[in-house]
Amino acid sequence: QVQLVESGGDSVQAGGSLRLSCTASGYPYLRSCMTWFRQTPGKEREVVATIERLGVTKYADSVKGRFTVSQDNARDSLFLQMNSLKPEDTAMYYCAAGVYCTKGVCSCWRQEYEFWGAGTQVTVSS
Repeated sequence: QVQLVESGGDSVQAGGSLRLSCTASGYPYLRSCMTWFRQTPGKEREVVATIERLGVTKYADSVKGRFTVSQDNARDSLFLQMNSLKPEDTAMYYCAAGVYCTKGVCSCWRQEYEFWGAGTQVTVSS
C-alpha cells in the first residue's frame, strides 16, 4: 500500500508562485509513476505533470514552462513548483502514484491511478 499526503495549497494572486508537496509512504516499488492531477467542480480531472521513477517528466500543454515536477532522491516526496500562476490554475490538486512501468517502459500519463491523496486547494485570483 501507498499513502499520499499533499500540502502547500494556498490562495495567491495571478503571477505568483506556489510549491506543492506530496509525502509518500509505503512500498517504493508501488510508486514507479507519480503524477499531479487537478480538478475543478464540473470539470474532468486533468493530468498536470508526471514523473517516472528514473526522473522522466511530462507536462500538460497548459502548464509547460510554468510548472516543474520533481522528487527527492529517496522518492518519498513529490513536488510541484508552480510559477506565473493564472486564475485558470485554480483547482484542487491531487497527488497519485502507481506501478505502470514494464521492462523499463513507463505509461505514467494516464487518468486512472491506484493510489491517491486527499488533495490540496490552490486558488489564484486576478
